[in-house]
Amino acid sequence: MRLADFDFDLPPEAIAQHPARPRDAARLLHVAADRLDDRIVRDLPELLAPGDILVSNDTRVIPAQLQARRGEARIGITLDRPLADGSWQALARNAKRLHPGDVLAFDGADLRATVEHRRPDGSVALRFDREGDAFAAALEQAGALALPPYIERPEGPTAEDAADYQTIFADAEGAVAAPTAGLHFTPELLAALDARGIARATVTLHVGVGTFLPVRVDDVADHRMHAERGIVTAETAAAINRARDAGGRVVAVGTTSLRLLETAADSSGLLHAFAGDTNIFILPGYRFRIVDRLMTNFHLPRSTLFMLVAAFAGLERMREAYAHAIRTGYRFFSYGDASLLDRQG
Repeated sequence: MRLADFDFDLPPEAIAQHPARPRDAARLLHVAADRLDDRIVRDLPELLAPGDILVSNDTRVIPAQLQARRGEARIGITLDRPLADGSWQALARNAKRLHPGDVLAFDGADLRATVEHRRPDGSVALRFDREGDAFAAALEQAGALALPPYIERPEGPTAEDAADYQTIFADAEGAVAAPTAGLHFTPELLAALDARGIARATVTLHVGVGTFLPVRVDDVADHRMHAERGIVTAETAAAINRARDAGGRVVAVGTTSLRLLETAADSSGLLHAFAGDTNIFILPGYRFRIVDRLMTNFHLPRSTLFMLVAAFAGLERMREAYAHAIRTGYRFFSYGDASLLDRQG
């Protein structure tokens, strides 16, 4: 398939600069096989059935934008993802100035890191001088949110963004970008889902800066997805398998949850515990193993995320849905409205 197959015209004014308040007042477009229904997120419980299981991503966004010094040189650092050995992959401006063994000092905190590797793509592996709570505290002092480039903040992220760009599920620190479908949930909505008999589970996928990178090849099959680190615990896998065995549908909150679930499921649809990196790239023609419905925001044209939703609900169906959303004033991207997609087939 060609990149142009996933293009559409999006007016700039459709890009949301702030979230709905309250969060569950955002609009929700239900994309069923035979109809499009305009709802709001607060209606989600009645769109699901008792016994369904809602699976959300519990990653927590960290302040990943840092300013570093190596001697007199100034170097901008954006953390990308934690690596299995405890170091961090990061993108570095002026990366050619960095060499293995260099020590970086960071503005705003008594924090240092040693460069372990430098790669041709401009990324580096950094080992910080602290871990755990001490590292998280230093990041809070030294870092800033890496908001998506389409959220216009000329003066930088605000105090409101620090709260708005974190989901109610946020627990495991490590994401650079928010799993934005989760931004719509409130305590009241979770209580309503519980009362409806909807089970809930969480997985962890630490969203990296690669989520913002454009597709630069014409034949989309040639695109290589960035890797992100994910965890599905044995307890979560067992809960989701029990729900499926009892006839419940698996409802993924966000493309990140879906990608991790599809990575950890086998060809029969059985979910297994998982801890590692995934770079799964889902295009039309992909055979879904475990996810039955997907709640997700509205995505960029020509993006891997629009390709994913086209694979899930059908390309022509999603073209119709997005045309309807643009025509009727839905708000797009991270702070925008949501959709609930029924899987085709």
